[in-house]
Amino acid sequence: MRKEDKKKTKQTAKEVFRNNLFLLKLMFSASPSFVIFMSLDAIRNQVSIFFEHTVGIGYVLEAAEYNYPFKKVASVILLLAACITLGMVFTVIVGNYINEKEKPKIKQKIKLMLYEKAKELDLACYDNPDFYNDQVMAISEVDKQIDRGIKFVQETLAGITVFISTGIYFLMKDKVSILFVATSFVLSFIFNQLYNKRNFLVKIESLPFSRKRDYVKRIFYLNDYAKEIRLNPDVSNILFERFEKANDEVYEVEKKYAKSKFFLGFMSGYISNNMFGDVLYISYLVFQAAVRKTLSFSTVVILYNSFGRLKKSMRIFTDVYPFASETSLYVSKIRLFLDYEPKITSEEGLTPEDKAKEMELKNVSFAYKEGAEMLLKDVNLHIKKGEKIALVGYNGAGKTTLVKLLMRLYDVNSGEILADGINIKKYDVKKYRNSIGTVFQDFQIFGGNIKENVILDVEESGNEEQIKQALLDSGLLDRINRLPDGLDTQLTTEFHKNGINLSGGESQKLAIARVFYKNAGLMILDEPSSALDPIAEYQLNHAMMEATKDKSVIFISHRLSTTRLADRIIMLENGKIVEQGSHQDLLNKNGKYAQMWKVQAGAYIEV
Repeated sequence: MRKEDKKKTKQTAKEVFRNNLFLLKLMFSASPSFVIFMSLDAIRNQVSIFFEHTVGIGYVLEAAEYNYPFKKVASVILLLAACITLGMVFTVIVGNYINEKEKPKIKQKIKLMLYEKAKELDLACYDNPDFYNDQVMAISEVDKQIDRGIKFVQETLAGITVFISTGIYFLMKDKVSILFVATSFVLSFIFNQLYNKRNFLVKIESLPFSRKRDYVKRIFYLNDYAKEIRLNPDVSNILFERFEKANDEVYEVEKKYAKSKFFLGFMSGYISNNMFGDVLYISYLVFQAAVRKTLSFSTVVILYNSFGRLKKSMRIFTDVYPFASETSLYVSKIRLFLDYEPKITSEEGLTPEDKAKEMELKNVSFAYKEGAEMLLKDVNLHIKKGEKIALVGYNGAGKTTLVKLLMRLYDVNSGEILADGINIKKYDVKKYRNSIGTVFQDFQIFGGNIKENVILDVEESGNEEQIKQALLDSGLLDRINRLPDGLDTQLTTEFHKNGINLSGGESQKLAIARVFYKNAGLMILDEPSSALDPIAEYQLNHAMMEATKDKSVIFISHRLSTTRLADRIIMLENGKIVEQGSHQDLLNKNGKYAQMWKVQAGAYIEV
């Protein structure tokens, strides 16, 4: 076992207790009634079993052995039956009503808490594989861990109840029997704890490979890949090969721990329980009854029957702590996730203005990872209020990275960025980002209607006339008007079976409409016309200039027919500004921009 893997599974009893208590508190805050009634039912069930199987049966056997009056025995049995029946009614109410009603509520509230936290995470978290794996595990495991938390509480309370009730009975009847239980308990505790730790290691070590398998699975059932798979069937061979490889890697992890798990399971199941619990204890009881004659027939039967229950309760304890330890390992991931504090925070909580922004980058350098090569190197750029700026350059030049910094999705490594003369770190982060309208080239369409996809909020909070104007500016309104449900048309089939899928160009127009609707002081458009045909691109460019005439605009485009409309063109190369000026100025310089222009426009010029 590797040192880092040992470190991941090493926990103190205090940590185990705290993590399970944390989960219990989450459940209690979501539904106090569920936790209370679930706990009471676990205790009631074991009390009922004790009186039925130990006290009741013991009394009947003693009555037969010592000839108790029938009327007295019948009265006791009827009283026990009445109490047990009332307890069963309580269990039915808890199980069939409270459990069915409240458990989904608990899972919903806790998952919403995780989702709320997820939207607060810094974008840099997604660049960290370890943190991302923890995030995936926290969200994907939460339902299972809630169920485990419920089981932990129930079995703990049940075990304590059995231990107290049956333990007292044993002390009254035969104290030596406790030694057999204690021996079985200690051995099971040790072996079960080791077994569960290996289960967790299997899960942790196989997670990267399981994610690869899940990726292949998604490809074969998601609509996004359906056309590519059918038009390029040979790609399936690559995917099948990688699926098999990932499956083999999962198998190797499981194989790695198989022998130790088998050994620990055998020691826990046979040596710790069957050997000490059955073989040795039965021999002891026979000796006490037949040879020493210190126990009556009825006492021997009840002791063995009760010993089975006490042994089971102690086995529950031996299982509960390792079980709680495994749950704790997962809950620690959930706690780590919920405890994460964003690094990108506001220094003063200022509110930005809504009008056109003046932006300035001073000696800005940035790399996504510490120690990596800087993707932006000592960049200086001043954007005036209302100015239209185009960022151009070959792939990897740093264009998208620059606008991510402007939006404060990341913080600069050195230098500073000013908005209206104020360092953007001094603005309230949410309000600052909300003051910028942005569409990235990897935009997403969400399951919902067209209104919701434009305003990115519940439709009641939107203004229908403004939504229509935004769609008109983006060139999509005519298409929407032809749909039977218009703005209420559902997109994708995630939430509605009759939802539609827009084409690539239509989806891009919808994403652009979001920026127009937001009407922010600064608008950033990353490849705004990449999926549009030339006519639609021409119409969009002019609509964009008209709709943003009083705004500051930054757009990134590889199509230089779009960039020529900008007041100023900034050319990036290897993270540095190498040229800037108007379209005509840069053509006159006959530099790198002019070379790009000639490559794109050359074929048309020659014609």
